[in-house]
Order: sequence, then C-alpha cells, then structure tokens
Amino acid sequence: MDKVRIGIIGLGGMGSNHAGYITRGEIAGAEIAAVADADPARLEGAKEKFGEGVQAFEGADALFAAQCVDAVIVATPHYFHPPLVIQALENGLHAMSEKPAGVYTRQVREMNEAAAKSDRVFGVMFNQRARGEHQKLKELVESGELGEIQRTIYIINNWFRAQSYYDSGGWRATWAGEGGGVLANQCPHNLDLWQWICGMPQRVRAFCRFGQYHDIEVEDDVTAYVEYENGATGVFITSTGEAPGTNRLEISADRGKVVLEGGKITFWRTRESSSKFLKEWPNGFGSPEVWKCEIPAKGGEEHKGITKNWVQAIRTGSPLLASGTEGINGVELSNAMLLSTWTDDWVDIPVDEELYYNELQKRVESSNVKKSEGKVMDVKGTF
Repeated sequence: MDKVRIGIIGLGGMGSNHAGYITRGEIAGAEIAAVADADPARLEGAKEKFGEGVQAFEGADALFAAQCVDAVIVATPHYFHPPLVIQALENGLHAMSEKPAGVYTRQVREMNEAAAKSDRVFGVMFNQRARGEHQKLKELVESGELGEIQRTIYIINNWFRAQSYYDSGGWRATWAGEGGGVLANQCPHNLDLWQWICGMPQRVRAFCRFGQYHDIEVEDDVTAYVEYENGATGVFITSTGEAPGTNRLEISADRGKVVLEGGKITFWRTRESSSKFLKEWPNGFGSPEVWKCEIPAKGGEEHKGITKNWVQAIRTGSPLLASGTEGINGVELSNAMLLSTWTDDWVDIPVDEELYYNELQKRVESSNVKKSEGKVMDVKGTF
C-alpha cells in the first residue's frame, strides 16, 4: 500500500492533534482522507485545516458508508471506542483506538474477539510505550539483570487538573459520559506501563476517593495495593489534585533496585543476590555491596511514534509496539481498583466482568452527564 488513507473519528482535543501531525506530513505513507464528528461545529473548516481532499462526515456511520479510507483512528469519548473499532474492523478497515481501550472489560473483550476474526491491524494509542526510557526499562527487567521482582511502587500524581478542565465537556468526569475519572482518563498510560514492564498482578485492594479535590462524581484520588503470582507486592498511587506531583516508578528485585523518574533510569545493582546474602551473612547487620548505574535511554515521539508504527504495520506487516488487544490489561486494573472500592474487598484478576458492569450501571443511572457545548480543549503539552 503506497498511502494509507486515514479517517479520524472524533475531532476533540486528541482527534484534532492526530489530524494535525498527519496533515503536516509527519507520518510517512499516510494521509488524512476523512474526518467525522457528531458535532457539526467541529467539522467547520475541515478542508482549510486538513486539505481540500478531506471529506467531512456528521458521524462515523456516514464515514464507513463512504468507503473512502483504509484505516481509522477512534478518538471519541471512552464508551464509543470498542463499538466503533468493531464497526471499523467489520468494514474491512484497520483501526487505532485512543486510550483507554474501553470502560469495562466485557466490551473490550468483545472488541478483541472481533479483532481476532479480522485480518486488519488493530492498535491502541499507548503513546508512553514509544518513549525510550520506558522501552529501556522494560528491556532491563526482561533481561533478568534485576532478578525476580519483589516490589513495585508507582507514584503518578502529576496529572494535576483544574476544575475548568472538567467543566470543558459535559461528558467529562461522569459515570455516564466517561466511565470513570483519573483511572479512565489520565492513568490508562500508567496502568499500561506498569503491567507492560512489571506484569499483571493476581489481586487488588484499592481505595478510591470520588470528588476528593474537584466537583466531580468520579475518582480523582486512588491508592491501590496489589499482589503478584511470585509473592511480590505493588503499590499504585495517583490523583489529579496534588501539586507539585511526582512521576516515579520504582522496582525492587533480588539483584537491586531500579528507579525511573524525570525521564532518567537509575539502577542500584547488588553485587550478589539479596536473598542469598540475607540467608548466608553471619554477622547480623550488613547488606550486599551496591553499584549505582545510570542507564542511558533515548527520547521518543509518543503519539506520532505509535501512529508511525501502526502505519508501518499496515504497509509492511511489521510488529506493533502497542497491539490493540493488549488494551484490556489496563482496563482490568482500573476495573479492579474501582470494584475493590465499591465492594470494600479484595478483587481477583481477571475481574468478574458482570459484577463490575452491574456496579457501574448503578452509578451511570444517577450520573450527572450533561450535553457538551462543543468546546475543543487544546491538549498540546499535556502529555
């Protein structure tokens, strides 16, 4: 395929961002052929923004019916990601879903089942996987240099948001419109990185606080504790109401500790196995000798990097950095944290998807979702 004709479904902040860099020619072998949005106001001036050959449609159905694209990027509110991806795949189109892959695991599983039946390329916009430091940390863990993981600690509370952010769209921060708060909107990136690098836990005990810092109905403060199959434990802490925030992933293992913070990876490597040392050291006090290592890592292109990789996979069959079917893992973690809070109990993974869905519907029924005023928030510099 010489040129992949891409359609953007949803021209909010992220959809406009994707359309912008593709229009500027920053994705080799790709061009914008169509855009679609349920709000006609967002389609005004589409040809001036994205090129004379771009078609504009009031809704995804019209775009699919026109058969004018080879692939679509779905950048709508969260609930619509799985049904639109499924519709795209069934229309023979390649698909890219913005994060999260969905709101609840049942709809994501159904999307993955549709992807398994298709020969199309299905990706998810986990742009953080395209960053060099995240790839390098994953490589370090998988190399075995760290030894067996003992504890993971992820503090990611630098997602500060003002009340005006939540007021910018009627669907934001509501159970009916967004399906969650910080876990569904900001932290899909971090939940994905956590499991991508460290693996999935077996069970979760979480404490979510709803509207702790903002006038919203969903969670804006989360503390979760997890247990892994090998006996390791982990802690995940996030919020959108603390400043200054922290973005720090710490992994303690048998051969030392590695910390990712500020885009830098520091590895404190023990000269010998910690578990062996503590069993054999005869003098009570003491600890293994430690070497401090700075691990070099290159930068990355984030969203553009994921889109480039997806387009290349469409054109050449090369592997995806962020396969769409992997999106269910972060949704599992998010669902588990909320369900643990709602039931005040431990939650096993995989989550009981029917129980979660039923609990979510109770909150959707009393949700304060409002009709959007059609505002498009500039997301440049927020990721």
